[in-house]
Amino acid sequence: MKLRHASKTLLAGLTLLGALSLTACNGDDGSGTSSSAGTKPSAASDGAGTGSGGSGSSGSDSSGSDSSGSGSSGSGSSDGGSGNGGGEGTAGSGSGSGQDGKTGSCRSDELEVTAHDNSTDKTEGVVTVVFKNGGGRDCTINGYAGVDLKSAMGDTLSVERNGEQPHSAVLKDGESAAFNITFPVNNSGGSGVRIAKILVTPPGETKTVTIAWPAGSLPVSGEGSSSGPKLAVGPVGKVSDSPAG
Repeated sequence: MKLRHASKTLLAGLTLLGALSLTACNGDDGSGTSSSAGTKPSAASDGAGTGSGGSGSSGSDSSGSDSSGSGSSGSGSSDGGSGNGGGEGTAGSGSGSGQDGKTGSCRSDELEVTAHDNSTDKTEGVVTVVFKNGGGRDCTINGYAGVDLKSAMGDTLSVERNGEQPHSAVLKDGESAAFNITFPVNNSGGSGVRIAKILVTPPGETKTVTIAWPAGSLPVSGEGSSSGPKLAVGPVGKVSDSPAG
């Protein structure tokens, strides 16, 4: 009987000890819960970081799909920066390629220069100078050519522009442009001023090409009327075919 009573007493003691242990455990859980609640500001900070990352990730779709976190938001911001840099690089490249696509000016060495007498009037003569593109590429020609006439005696006569509006033209390989030199015809009965050479500098060029003068003589200075035909040069314009010589 005493043994049975002692066993009951021991069992009751163990039960009480278990209850005390359980209470202690519950106290630890409560403390852990408080600690977890204390980390909520940190979680809020992460959320703010995620928001910042979201704005930075507009440059990269992959950043938007990443899980939220300070590491992911930092990566998203970096990707966004590189995306913007790539966009600027593409724009610069486009600009460069537009400049490379422009047609260059026709050069003296690429042009075959010839002159033809197209005079039909007894008072005003016309010499047509033709530029034929033989450079194997498209080129642009625009403006007035520089023109001087060299007489048989070696004198040089400068030819002024007639004031007409020039127009830009693109010459494909084999195509031609031309301009006219107008001059007063020598009707004096004398020899007049005999022209031997035309010195031609294409528009925008510095290299001069020398060709033969194909027409008649000019009157001696002072013989013609002040209101008559003048020695002048017109602007260069594109033609479909070169005039016949």
